[in-house]
Amino acid sequence: MRTDIEIAREAELRTIETIAAKLGISDEYLEHYGKFKGKVNLSINREKLKDHNNGKLILVSGITPTPAGEGKTTTTIGLSDAMALLGHKTTACIREPSLGPCFGMKGGGAGGGFSQVIPMEDINLHFNGDFHAITSAHNLLAASLDNHLHHGNKLNIDHRRIVWNRVLDLNDRALRQVVVGLGGPSNSIPRQDTFSITAASEIMAIFCLSNDINDLRKNIASIIVAYNHDGEPITAADLNVEGAMTALLKDAINPNLAQTLEGNPVFIHGGPFANIAHGCNSIAATKLALKLADYTITEAGFGSDLGAEKFFDIKCRKANLTPNAVVLVATLQSLKSHGGVPLDKIREENVDAVSEGTENLKKHIENIHQFGLPVVVAINQFTHDTEQEISMVKEKCDYLGVDVVICSHWRDGGKGAIDLAKAVVDLSENHKTDFNFLYPDDMSLWNKMKTIATSMYGANNIMANKDVRTEIKRLEDQGFGQLPVCMAKTPASLSTDPRLKGRPTGFDVPIREVRLSSGAGFIVALTGDVITMPGLPKTPAAENIDVDDKGLIQGLS
Repeated sequence: MRTDIEIAREAELRTIETIAAKLGISDEYLEHYGKFKGKVNLSINREKLKDHNNGKLILVSGITPTPAGEGKTTTTIGLSDAMALLGHKTTACIREPSLGPCFGMKGGGAGGGFSQVIPMEDINLHFNGDFHAITSAHNLLAASLDNHLHHGNKLNIDHRRIVWNRVLDLNDRALRQVVVGLGGPSNSIPRQDTFSITAASEIMAIFCLSNDINDLRKNIASIIVAYNHDGEPITAADLNVEGAMTALLKDAINPNLAQTLEGNPVFIHGGPFANIAHGCNSIAATKLALKLADYTITEAGFGSDLGAEKFFDIKCRKANLTPNAVVLVATLQSLKSHGGVPLDKIREENVDAVSEGTENLKKHIENIHQFGLPVVVAINQFTHDTEQEISMVKEKCDYLGVDVVICSHWRDGGKGAIDLAKAVVDLSENHKTDFNFLYPDDMSLWNKMKTIATSMYGANNIMANKDVRTEIKRLEDQGFGQLPVCMAKTPASLSTDPRLKGRPTGFDVPIREVRLSSGAGFIVALTGDVITMPGLPKTPAAENIDVDDKGLIQGLS
């Protein structure tokens, strides 16, 4: 089998005008970034699409991730291609890859095999400059804050209560804790600071939860960067830089348009963490796609307990979106991993381990049903999967009333997901949807956290010390109790212990800290030590990446 980059390089690229025309986007609204990439100006919404009805919205989620792999992005792309083969006007909406994982351990985020988006190298490396714009806007606010301290501190900012850090779109553990302002009075006030990766920036979350540039500017203005000596919040508007930050993002806010290997349109826009943020592509891209296509296929990071829950309770709540159906992705390898099989034995038939691991899949199905949505299970097939193992999954899930569809889109492209596409059409057209949020806006923050932990994770309860409970009460007293909650926990388990696979029971969820993301409009509840600046592995993927004498990138995956 050829590598992903070899497959991508051999594909026939259509011009971006050809891809845009499939969605009825005229050149008037298409901004060219070379021959094969572009952006769609959001002015098309008010000038051409205002009276268009929305198409169907399909979410691709998954089971609890394992090192054995599941393939949500690959399935999103394969399903989109399959829907197009069935004659449906379809587009996919996915997140932009971060440079951190590309050069680190995970690799790129453009799908794989014969279900990829292209040009793969461009999408994985820099793309259309959105991440750089977000990084610059974030760091402009950080620089303005320190500059204000240096020039007299008229806002009476308490430098011990600064809550805005700096970001970089690379994995660099050495920058997790730093000291800035060293070198004398001309270099501002010495203080401790931190760096996060750009995907963890609140600017990234705001970017993906804003409808347009005006909404973006308003949300940026409300970012809280610090508190003064009286305990009052200091915002980006107080520093008078929200306009300059918005100017840096004026082009980035327009959704990016690319294509699949089979020449179907894909919007790739925004890339927030699926842990400390909500892990979905931008509202702007999703809403645009819904106006332009009959079916929009999108995905959310990690499993249903994190990505899908946040997609529903944060993104859909803020954007007034109503999904029509959900695809849950699994592999027999990942189910065996949840059943206790080590990675070096994962390719061997083990029906008992599949049976045990399917308990994790069943919990994720139940999670989706709690939102009143129909669901289909997509088994991303490997050549070593056996009929006995597949039959076990179907047997174990039968009482939940869901179809289990075997897919081979990684190997066969869109035609390998035809059965899945037919199942999705049936679910979205013929099955009743009674979509509801997990909790109402007016529920207390504590009960919102408890509802998520007990309903989505299967926990008995939540717990927190006095300081955390006091902070929760303070946030409610300040008027932030109506906000949704973004739970930050390990993606490797339904519990907060990454070692617990399958379907853990009998555990409580510790709330160790709560943070306000006032610009993004949610409360982050940290259930453990969340690292927002990843480190590189012992042998990072960057060591395998090079450029040959013809200028072609090698080793990117």
